[in-house]
Amino acid sequence: MSGSGMPVVTGLGVVAPTGMGTETHWEATLAGKSGIGPITRFDASGYPVRVAGQVPGFVAAEQLPSRLIRETDHWTHMGLAAAEAALADAGVVPAELPEYEMAVVTSSSSGGTEFGQHEMERLYLNGPSWVGAYQSIAWFYAATTGQVSIRHGMRGPCGVICCEQAGGLDAVGQARRLVRRGSRVVVTGGTDASLCPYGLVAQLSSGKLSGVDDPERAYLPFDAAATGYVPGEGGAMLIVEDAASARERGATVYGGVAGYAAGFDPAPGSDRPPALRRTIERALADAGIGPSDVDAVFADACGNPDDDLAEARAITEVFGPRGVPVTAPKTLTGRLYGGGAALDVATALLALRDDVIPATAGPARLAPGCDIDLVLGQPRDGELRTVLVLARGYGGFNAALVLKK
Repeated sequence: MSGSGMPVVTGLGVVAPTGMGTETHWEATLAGKSGIGPITRFDASGYPVRVAGQVPGFVAAEQLPSRLIRETDHWTHMGLAAAEAALADAGVVPAELPEYEMAVVTSSSSGGTEFGQHEMERLYLNGPSWVGAYQSIAWFYAATTGQVSIRHGMRGPCGVICCEQAGGLDAVGQARRLVRRGSRVVVTGGTDASLCPYGLVAQLSSGKLSGVDDPERAYLPFDAAATGYVPGEGGAMLIVEDAASARERGATVYGGVAGYAAGFDPAPGSDRPPALRRTIERALADAGIGPSDVDAVFADACGNPDDDLAEARAITEVFGPRGVPVTAPKTLTGRLYGGGAALDVATALLALRDDVIPATAGPARLAPGCDIDLVLGQPRDGELRTVLVLARGYGGFNAALVLKK
């Protein structure tokens, strides 16, 4: 039976460069405390990118059984920890619910890159007999979904969305769809962890990463001095459920998933416009609201001048010049790929809860043509009822999500 009412978010689990835990992340975000610094997970001195957002203090052995650690990648370790935290935050005890009424949908971008790299090292240094059996599953994009499903006995509809940075919003959109089709609880969101030599080389191929070594100047979206973005690891997991069932069990509700849309940009050289404006308009229509109803926009904020200008124009075309406050708290974490938009959703829900828009750390002088009201310096207080979260993925993916208090 389909659920009634707007699907809502009742639990958050955050594992991010800004900190382990939802409130730690939120406090750092409001204080403008950056999690970006020199890469320490490996020696990056010979690489053109040497700074990143790394999760501080994450020790897999403190979070997971040793068997799972051996069988899975760092990305899945963080996803399992975030899912555990989100379930606890929501007060959901999976053992008390029907297994086929619980679902898992996550976002993934790079998969288990570090695990795969180590297995390739064993292959080329020692031979094929040294490659472990878990290579076949630990790298796979659906590994985190599968491990969360197995760990918590969730046997409803499970899946993974592979749309790079846009995937975090697409996963939440799919979670909303599953709740409307009758799933009682959906674990959704995403994490990513590609800060290893193989993973970084793969990212460099996009040509969009910043080579600036100063952590405070490397990632400046919408700024005249923008040079690209900083990579990062981590993300967030969320619990989405039917509003009526959430009320029945007295759950705390962070906000409702009111609208969602996805789009895809035309091929380079096409005379058709980028898809982001249409994606925003469709998400607003899906939520049954107009531009004037949106109190803040959490931007994708690529940090690449051309991409920034395209996003600023899409926002301006929908809301008017400086027509809505815009923020990009991801300048404190870097872009987390499969985990980035999910973390933005968590941050936007906390903004709704506390009626404050976090500032965008770093940018100081907007680039020509970026005629947006970017929140700079200090967080901006004010009643928030509705926020829009935007995300774009490498290759043309676009997504927009409307959250309501």
